[in-house]
Formats: sequence, structure tokens, C-alpha cells
Amino acid sequence: MIDNKNENLGTTEAVVEKPVAGSPAENANKGPRNFDRNKRPFNKDRKPGFKKNFEPKKKLLEEKVVSISRVTKVTKGGRNFRFSATMVVGDMKGLVGIGSGKSNEVPEAIKKGIQAANKNLVKIALIDGRTVPHEAIGTCGRAKVLIKPAKKGSGVAAGGAARAVLELAGVKDITAKSLGSNTHANVAKATLNALMQQRTPEKIAELRGKKVEEL
Repeated sequence: MIDNKNENLGTTEAVVEKPVAGSPAENANKGPRNFDRNKRPFNKDRKPGFKKNFEPKKKLLEEKVVSISRVTKVTKGGRNFRFSATMVVGDMKGLVGIGSGKSNEVPEAIKKGIQAANKNLVKIALIDGRTVPHEAIGTCGRAKVLIKPAKKGSGVAAGGAARAVLELAGVKDITAKSLGSNTHANVAKATLNALMQQRTPEKIAELRGKKVEEL
């Protein structure tokens, strides 16, 4: 305690130091504080019974792996492995795309393949939403794929990469046959090439400037 003489009044006053803001001394003067971390602050605008929806969003496009191949590069320091993934995406309603990705890890290669496939989406012409309008042969490199329309209830008569593309394109009744190379990536691209050749009677009539009955 420091005595300070006041010359005017002739008395002594005690100068008390104030605690610094945020210091332990100031907190001690405020008394104990009860914290409840689980208690949320009251919000007047909050509606009773409101709950956030944490359900994951549904995927708009389905995904399938056509092939995953490993590439080995031999260098002076040893062998380096990389992976290549060919992916097919589609909404099973006439929208389909194919893409490929490369990376040092399989999951990353698949992710890149899906991104590439999403950029290459094409719309396929279907009859009654179940089969193709006519016969066609698609090619890619040495691979050839023949597709033919089928009766209702026939199902997808195809295998391997061709089946993956047809199913994600939304084709339900079709017959497909590989006539050339069996390389998975090329077969998938050849199947997509055959699907892109499809034309409905309405589309052909529009291109010719006629009515469907005149064809």
C-alpha cells in the first residue's frame, strides 16, 4: 500500500492497482463460471422439431470398372508400377460415357477414369426405353462389336465390357457379339460407337424433311 498525500485536502489516499483484463485476478473477482459444452445457445428463429438431414446424396450416374491394367517401367533405379483404369458411367436411361485414368494407385486411377467418363457423356437413341432401333457394327482399333435389337423380355445377351456399356446405357433387350479383338477397353469403345450410330424413325424423318408415314 502506498500513501499519497493530497496537498489540498491534507488527507492521505490509498492507490489500489486495478487487475489487468483477462488476468487470473480479474477472473477470481467474477466468481466461478459453469460451462456446459453440450448445451447449445437458444435460437429464437429455430423451429421446434427441426433436424438436419445428414443422408448422403444419391448418385446420379452409376459406375462400373471395365478393366484395370498394370504398367511396369524398368529404369536404372528399379521398376516403377503405374495403373490404368477404364471406367463406364451412365444413368441407365440413355446417357452413357467411357473414360480412362492413370495413376500410381488404383483408387486414384479409378477416380480419374470416372472424371474422364463424365466429360464424355453421350445420349443414346432407344426404342420404348428398352432396345436399339436397328442393327449396327461399332469399331475401335481391331475390335468390332455387332449389336441387334431383341424382343421384349430377351434381356442383355452380351458379355464382358460390352455388357457393362449396354446395361449402364439403359438397354434391356439386345444381342451383342464381339467380332474382332477382345481388348476390354477397345470392346467397350466399339460398343459405344455402335450405340452412337442408332437413329430412330422420327430422327431419320426429321433429317429427310418428311413424315414418319412417308418413309
